[in-house]
Amino acid sequence: MKHELRIGLIGAGYMGKAHTLAFQSVAAAFDTPMRPVCEMIATSTAAGAAEVAARWGWTRSTGDWKQLVDDPRVDAVVIATPPRTHLPMVLACVAAGKPVFCEKPLGATAEESLVMAEAVEIARLPNMVGFNYIRTPASQLARQIVASGEIGDVIQVTAEHVEDYLHDPSLPASWRTRIATGTEAGALGDVATHIVNACLRLVGPIESLVADLAIVQPMREGPDGPEAVENDDQGQMLLRFANGASGSLSFSRMAAGRKMGYTYRITGTRGAIHFDQEDQNALWLYDASSEPARRGFQKLLMGPAHPDYLAFNQGVGHGTGYNEQITIEARDFLQAIATGDAVWPTFRDGLEVDRVIAAALVSHRERRWVSL
Repeated sequence: MKHELRIGLIGAGYMGKAHTLAFQSVAAAFDTPMRPVCEMIATSTAAGAAEVAARWGWTRSTGDWKQLVDDPRVDAVVIATPPRTHLPMVLACVAAGKPVFCEKPLGATAEESLVMAEAVEIARLPNMVGFNYIRTPASQLARQIVASGEIGDVIQVTAEHVEDYLHDPSLPASWRTRIATGTEAGALGDVATHIVNACLRLVGPIESLVADLAIVQPMREGPDGPEAVENDDQGQMLLRFANGASGSLSFSRMAAGRKMGYTYRITGTRGAIHFDQEDQNALWLYDASSEPARRGFQKLLMGPAHPDYLAFNQGVGHGTGYNEQITIEARDFLQAIATGDAVWPTFRDGLEVDRVIAAALVSHRERRWVSL
């Protein structure tokens, strides 16, 4: 019998359900070192928590996240709440000596992220931050291709994460549009963090950047009438990587028609790769050494030969989806807890993303290049 690990989940929104599905299925998909148990879920009210627990299959529930963290029957904690809430929750987990997984962005500011990263490191607690898109089999293959030198030295990166979840001007204000409950970085802190993480993972450290941000919809309806949108709807960055490559990055929550516009094209001295999350089971590879009549992007369709694919199905082209990405995260979190070894991305990796976001905010305010 495998040792059971009792999970506590804070938050029952979009990501809360995704993590529930992941922990309920991870031991079936992978030979995990321990078997997770959905022990307790916390939301903002006791009644709401009880209703979600009954519907999703959590053993217990609470309207007080502190009660969850302190509960002796909760072994590890997953935080799936807005970024302004992360710091006290993480520090409470550290005080309780419990491994912690936190959704991105790690902190509302880079300063908060540094506090959290140092706290878990001093306590030697297993920790991870939630960047799930980079875990698709295709993006894992992309990392192998770049790291092996198959496309040569990287010279240019073109990337974006654009969605249209706030394109409709009639949509109300929310925590995402308010600095006090979200972050100073709007689309920059929400979607851009994912593609910045991809750039760091696939290409390496960012040396400097210049950024431009914009609010497209300045007012949205709030509970007490119209209220100002306080953070960016869209923006761009130019990047210089430590390895000499240059890059351009776009991000938006107003991109009409784009539902999961997480894309990147990485060009090297010997070829290139291209990926689009809306077609997440394919990676496009260009081999510049091919004879001229055969040069062109080749579609590599994901199958059992590619990273983490076989755990979910055996057929090439049958595909994996969003929930499988979260399940792979759950597998890695269990591995970190079982071995005590750091598994990427740790809080320190989340901090590196948040340092880039902080630099972009400075660049926009001061209208200049910023060194990291």
